[in-house]
Amino acid sequence: MNQQTAGRGAGTPPGAPHLSAEDLAVLRENLREQRLFRREQLRRLAGPGASRAEDRRRQRASAQLEVDVKLAASARMVLADVEAALARMDAGVYGACGRCRRALDRERLMIVPQARYCARCRRAGGTAP
Repeated sequence: MNQQTAGRGAGTPPGAPHLSAEDLAVLRENLREQRLFRREQLRRLAGPGASRAEDRRRQRASAQLEVDVKLAASARMVLADVEAALARMDAGVYGACGRCRRALDRERLMIVPQARYCARCRRAGGTAP
């Protein structure tokens, strides 16, 4: 067994970077924190839960309302990416590119834990993280 395959668990994609149990725990916690943040962000951006002061502010600035709508759309997209990454972890396929199936770099996952594509496929296809 070589160093690259040592410690690889069942369900780890061929060629996947060696992610230690500690790496996966850190990544999972980061994703969970992002999920909580995005859910709270969406809750705050939702009209009915807004405070009266925030309602007045929104009435004064229709441009701000447009920004809030775009923020909410962005938050929903990131939340979907985060939840998909957690599902890939649960399925044991986390860390493989969704296009070429090559392993994503450990460094990339540490920066963007919800990444679905390797840097090469992302550049080639103009896809999201």
